[in-house]
Amino acid sequence: MEQTQRQPLGFGKTMLASALGVIIASAILSIIGFLLMVGMLASAVASSKDSATPIVGDHIFLKIDLSKTYQERTPDQFTTLFGDDKVGGFCDLLAAIEKAKTDSKIDGLYIYATAASGMSWGQTEELRNAVKDFIDASGKPVVAYGDSYSQSGYYLASVANKTAIHPSGMVDFRGIGAQVMYYKDLLDKFDIKIDLIRPESNAYKSAGETYIRNNMSDANRIQIRTYITSIWNHVTEGIAAQRNLTVNQVNEIADNLSGYLANDAVNQRLIDTMLFENDIKTILKKDYGCKRIVSTSKYAKSITPNKSKNKIAVIYAEGDVVDGKSNGYQTAVYSDDIVEAFEQAAKDKDVKAIVLRVNSPGGSVTASEAMTHAIMKAKKSKPIIVSMSDLAASAGYEISCNATKIVAQPTTITGSIGVFATIPEIGDLLNKKLGIHIDTVCTNKNADGLNVMHSLSPTARAMMQRNVEDFYVTFCQRVAKGRGMRVAQVDSIAKGRVWTGADAIKIGLVDTLGGFDVALSIAAKEAGISDYTTTSYPKQGDVMTRLFKMADDEDVKLEQRLNAIIPFYSDMRYWANMAPLQARLPYAIEIK
Repeated sequence: MEQTQRQPLGFGKTMLASALGVIIASAILSIIGFLLMVGMLASAVASSKDSATPIVGDHIFLKIDLSKTYQERTPDQFTTLFGDDKVGGFCDLLAAIEKAKTDSKIDGLYIYATAASGMSWGQTEELRNAVKDFIDASGKPVVAYGDSYSQSGYYLASVANKTAIHPSGMVDFRGIGAQVMYYKDLLDKFDIKIDLIRPESNAYKSAGETYIRNNMSDANRIQIRTYITSIWNHVTEGIAAQRNLTVNQVNEIADNLSGYLANDAVNQRLIDTMLFENDIKTILKKDYGCKRIVSTSKYAKSITPNKSKNKIAVIYAEGDVVDGKSNGYQTAVYSDDIVEAFEQAAKDKDVKAIVLRVNSPGGSVTASEAMTHAIMKAKKSKPIIVSMSDLAASAGYEISCNATKIVAQPTTITGSIGVFATIPEIGDLLNKKLGIHIDTVCTNKNADGLNVMHSLSPTARAMMQRNVEDFYVTFCQRVAKGRGMRVAQVDSIAKGRVWTGADAIKIGLVDTLGGFDVALSIAAKEAGISDYTTTSYPKQGDVMTRLFKMADDEDVKLEQRLNAIIPFYSDMRYWANMAPLQARLPYAIEIK
């Protein structure tokens, strides 16, 4: 039989076969790598479930770590996989302190602060009250140490039985200042114009002013000065009472920066002593009998929840108010999620009351309206108590105003009852700077009336003005109905103006000053129950499902890359894609 001789593959076929082999091998390796990653993540999830074990031993001090950032809600397993699993939610911090009051294993609290401790004034006030109540109720000691102290960090530490600072540290104690950044000249350089549209009475609704001015308007300056003065007066009174000083003495220290350096802080009686952290830990051991220090997040995991059939649903609304549904790994107040949460809580027969925990500067009008409607509907069957954290302003206040009761901290920023729209005009940017020209053909005279290539047509601008005026009236009507006020009365204290909780209670926007614990007790009382457990909403999705979704979401991957190289990219992306009509705080607040 004649044998056929195999011919060698040609160069092109050889290259094609090699390339195909590489592709197949890469695909197989990618699949294997992904499966290994899923396995490791599943293992991490399983181990995190197992980590909720009781704390053993005694003579324990709980560490309140102010170098960490605390979101309102307990981080779920998905979040902790990609973050710091040693940081619980702010609710865990409060729960740990409350439980520690009566736990014989816990001998005291250890507050650790750094110069970067940037907890908001609202959260700081709530945490400070919890620590003060811990001391008063249990008689157990609280010791504070800081490499340096931010102002909010020092305000918290001032309630401690003993305060210490690193010998080279500082106390950033100088009063509160608020800055607003303006972009008009920058936009002018690029021939970009911004049309700010707001109700004629909304002079305090100043968010859009950052694009059309180079300085504060008189109304904005008044409201900023009023609310930061309210916060500062409350803070100085609290510090003076705890440190055996007068308010005038506290203000003199701030004015002269005479307590800034560690030695000066001790001489001015802001701080008790200068020590290194190892020294303070030695004192904890020798003077207080401390055997070990445990984080509040670890301790919170060991707390056995109450098994009562009665439930109080806690719905968390934290972040910007936006339309739609969360993809499961972003922090914002998504209207569809909150609406669904209220529907689920209202239908659950075991849920006797609802607490809405709000920490939001506001946002989309349509999202706010959808949530407000859901709240008003749920209120017909169950009491709803709002617990305001640091911010519950504009749309954040609208979703709050129809609750049964509203609880806020004296330092909470709220109100800002108003609305605005900003319409950009970029035609000159394209024409003069980039040489791009636009030509248009229309069927109707206003088909091009809302085009960002040129100014709004008179008809289009009049329509937008009616739009903001109408929603402002609606907003005031919502508040009037929820707060039992006349619309004219609401308008007199609204106009987009920001208030602190301490001032808001005087004008009827808030019912009670206090924290999350006060809101829960009011909810229980309104529901007629004394024994209950809490359940959190919106419900968080399955971890593995969210992992697979994240793996497929190219938008998330791109945003992560851009966040790493462009400062404030997420903020800019939000503003670029936000809904046209906004009810939100007039500026970003960062006061430490």
